[in-house]
Amino acid sequence: MIEFVRSLRLWFAPQRIREEGETPDYRFSLANERTFLAWIRTALALIGGGFAVDQFLPDLVWEVRAGMALGLLAAGVLCALRAVNHWVRCEGAMRRGEDLPVTRFPTLLSLVVAVVAVAMVVVVLFGWGGSR
Repeated sequence: MIEFVRSLRLWFAPQRIREEGETPDYRFSLANERTFLAWIRTALALIGGGFAVDQFLPDLVWEVRAGMALGLLAAGVLCALRAVNHWVRCEGAMRRGEDLPVTRFPTLLSLVVAVVAVAMVVVVLFGWGGSR
């Protein structure tokens, strides 16, 4: 918990990361930044997908449409938050000369997207219609 609070503080004051360890090779820091940007692009795509499901499937049963849209929106929010947390943790580990942190978040994200995708396949195949 203490590590999370410390990491959260670095989200809003990233210059403080320089207080620990040594400056890593800039190529590694830039690669870490590119990974952060990839996570942000993924978050934006998930959020866009959530809005698309809600707006472009009006004939779908409201509960199903809202469930799929909210699943994608929640995954997008979590992905955006995880992006900055992962960036801070990796930058700190590189500065301290430690192994990069491991995470189960990609598995969680994959499961959420897969569940929504399966629901969409079912909707396409069986055509759950009716709007509220």
